Parts: sequence; C-alpha cells; structure tokens
Amino acid sequence: MTGTNDQAPPGLDEIDLRQAGLPPVARLATLTLALVVIGGIYLASHYDHPASLLPAVVLAGAAGAVLVVNVVLLARIKEFNWGKFFQVFGWGLVAYAVIAGILEFVFVFDHTPAKTLWLFTAMLVMFAVDVPLLLGFSVARYQPVAGSPA
Repeated sequence: MTGTNDQAPPGLDEIDLRQAGLPPVARLATLTLALVVIGGIYLASHYDHPASLLPAVVLAGAAGAVLVVNVVLLARIKEFNWGKFFQVFGWGLVAYAVIAGILEFVFVFDHTPAKTLWLFTAMLVMFAVDVPLLLGFSVARYQPVAGSPA
C-alpha cells in the first residue's frame, strides 16, 4: 500500500464516477415526502374534531424549505441529462397533478374547514411536485449526457 491511487476502483464506470458529484436530491426528496405524509396523517387523524394546526404547519413549512433547497441543488448540476429529466418530470407531474386534484376534490366535497383545506392543498402541491422530481432525477442521473463519451 503506497501513496494515493488516482485510478477508479474496479467495476466503476463513467456513470458511477459522475454520481459522486451529484447532490443528495433523492434523499432530500424522500425527506420532503416523509414530512408531507406525516403532516397529512396528523391532519387526517384530527379531521373530525378541532385540534391545533401548528404541528402540521411546522411540518409543511419544513417540507417546503427542503423542497426549495432540493430544487436549488438540482438546478446547479451542470453535467446532467436535462432532456430526459424534463421528459420524466413532465409526465410524472401530469400523473401526480391528477392524483392531487382528485384528493383536493375529496377534501372540498367533504366540506373541509378553510384553514385545514389550505394546509392540505399546500401539502398536496408539494407532493405533486416532489414525487415527479424524484422520478425525473432517478431516471436522468443514469442517462448519458449529450456530448460525453458514453
């Protein structure tokens, strides 16, 4: 064992080496999703009787902050297959917008109180953006970048 070795370990290819420089977009998207789901479960568990909205507001605020940080980190990536990302993200956004819209309709149809409805809506929007972002990133990160030898 001598000095530093500038060669990649056996089995690593160019795509694996590109992965090392990517921000933790998938982890942050999962954290956002977890915060939104926990907030939604809290709201749903207190749906039939009045309860403090503060825990759900804190969870939604934290989820929103993590989502914004995630989008900023994602936007700073230079070597990335943006075409494939936007293709997957766009179709995922269509699908999850439909899901979120159906859930929103259920809340409106069920006469959800205004403050609770606004909070549910904010969490549904984060859900509808976060999952397609995770899907698009997860697909595009393994695609060859235009102009690179792969």
